[in-house]
Amino acid sequence: MQEFSDQVYQPEEDTYLLLKTALREVKLTDRILEVGTGSGLIASEMTKISKNTIAVDINPHACKSAKKRGVEIIRSNLMTSFKENKTAFDLILFNPPYLPTKPEEKIDDWLEYALDGGINGRETIEEFAKQLNGIMSKTGRCLLLISSLTGPDEVAMIFSRLGFLSFIVAEKKVEDEKLYVIRIINDLCRL
Repeated sequence: MQEFSDQVYQPEEDTYLLLKTALREVKLTDRILEVGTGSGLIASEMTKISKNTIAVDINPHACKSAKKRGVEIIRSNLMTSFKENKTAFDLILFNPPYLPTKPEEKIDDWLEYALDGGINGRETIEEFAKQLNGIMSKTGRCLLLISSLTGPDEVAMIFSRLGFLSFIVAEKKVEDEKLYVIRIINDLCRL
């Protein structure tokens, strides 16, 4: 059994839903990036299919956890490490911090990076969306996990304004919310 630091997001229902969806999506030839890898579970499973898998996380404890799983990891805030290189990934996976969080609810530690989605739950998603163009290949795809608390329609609009198409490919009811995996692709008509 994998041990986790209390500063690393441990795999939960959202992790397993994204992993299950990614396993249906991944191809042997894919160049894969997992953003915000946390424990490294998803990236380590992707390396079993495509050796061309890399992960990033801002949390140094998460980077250590992923490295223990044999994941190639870069400490980075979202995809900023790849911006200058114009690296094109075929499959990008992201389970972002999506919980709406008021200032007084902040916990002020590394785990907060995995949980705090800002006031509306979409702050990190908005920044991720801005970085996606140029990182994802023209025919690439992104799987993004969100919650009903985040506002699926609002998330779809964020990506639409930036020239992407998005649609729900998986969902699961968990307690008082519904989890969704959204598949995001380039709107080839706009390219």
